[in-house]
Amino acid sequence: MPEWLDVAVRSLLFIIVLYLITKIIGKRQIAQLSFFEYVTGITIGSIAAEICVSPNIAIPNGLISTVIWGLIPLLAGYLGMKSKTVRDLIEGKSTVLIKDGKVLEENLKKEKYTIDELLALLRKKDIFKVADVEFAVLETDGNLNALLKKEHQPVTPKDLKMKMPPVKETQTVIMDGRILDDPLRTSGKTRSWLHGELDKLGVTLENVFIGQIDYYGELTVDLYDDKIQVPSPQERPLLLASLKKCQADLELYTLQTDSIPSKKMYQLNAERLSRIIKNTGEFLQ
Repeated sequence: MPEWLDVAVRSLLFIIVLYLITKIIGKRQIAQLSFFEYVTGITIGSIAAEICVSPNIAIPNGLISTVIWGLIPLLAGYLGMKSKTVRDLIEGKSTVLIKDGKVLEENLKKEKYTIDELLALLRKKDIFKVADVEFAVLETDGNLNALLKKEHQPVTPKDLKMKMPPVKETQTVIMDGRILDDPLRTSGKTRSWLHGELDKLGVTLENVFIGQIDYYGELTVDLYDDKIQVPSPQERPLLLASLKKCQADLELYTLQTDSIPSKKMYQLNAERLSRIIKNTGEFLQ
């Protein structure tokens, strides 16, 4: 067999082997590498690369070595799930770097981080002042998680005693000018509804690069032709305007009628609408 063909066959074979090993190990190997997994991944890649370009190494021997190194993180992960001691030994422990707005210098030295590196990690979290941090911990995968002090945390609807509707996942229902039926069914909409919404926006399906239905049930689209301006959905603002108009009409009827029962009825319903507008106004704007 020519040398170039031997290298090609070896390369294709080990691409398949590495793909299968990665699928067996799982997505965590890619998303959150521990130090142990990082070393294992580099070693597997080095073995595969060496076998691909070294005809002197027998393919079966390379396969055995690659499979063994591939099974090591799988076995380590299994043992780690069964025992916290093993998990701490393999993956390590998280380290507190900031507590009560004060940097713990000993822990910083232990992890071999400089203050500049710590400040850079904080800036990635949009934190620019150490004194604002209540608690910051360096995770085993090298990421820094930080909790701001209460007075520096962003205000949430719960802090304002506001009730918020449950947020549903945004569904991508059009991609490259084609309708995706599964996300469309998940959103509870039909093709006829979708075509109707596209007609309202004045666009054709073929010109839609991506279309999504948000948690309000509204369709937003991005077109291939960036020069075309697509109007924003108006259902919620129109509904809010209709509620306000209805409330104003009821208040007007209250002033115009001479009937005491009718006046009370109009006033009562106007107050009910006022409460509805107050509770839903944030969602309908």
